[in-house]
Amino acid sequence: MGSRRRDDVSPEAFDRLVREALTDLPARYAKLAEEVSVVVEEEPPADVLEDLDLDSEDDLLGLYQGVSLADQSFFQPGGQQPPRIAIYRGPILRLCRTADEVRQEIRDTVVHELGHHVGLDDDEMPY
Repeated sequence: MGSRRRDDVSPEAFDRLVREALTDLPARYAKLAEEVSVVVEEEPPADVLEDLDLDSEDDLLGLYQGVSLADQSFFQPGGQQPPRIAIYRGPILRLCRTADEVRQEIRDTVVHELGHHVGLDDDEMPY
């Protein structure tokens, strides 16, 4: 893909980049990713933006939903949805100028959201 314009990134190519990001994760992150469902969505839902008090859909590139490993306990009530990471295609494509930037942003977003899975806050992320 080289440095082609980011608008050359089709939905299929974007999905492939997400799969590659998951495949290329360092071992400790790859193990965590096995426990989480990762999905691509076009845009963040309006209710999510409202809940997070964000002004624009471009302020959210991905979202972790679930109980973090740090907050899980044996006494947790059943019926919880499995942990899930949504990667938002539209905001990432609008942020990035080239396909290489898209690839890097997807990887960074996946790692960031996996950080939430282990209980890290935004200011504790590994980058």
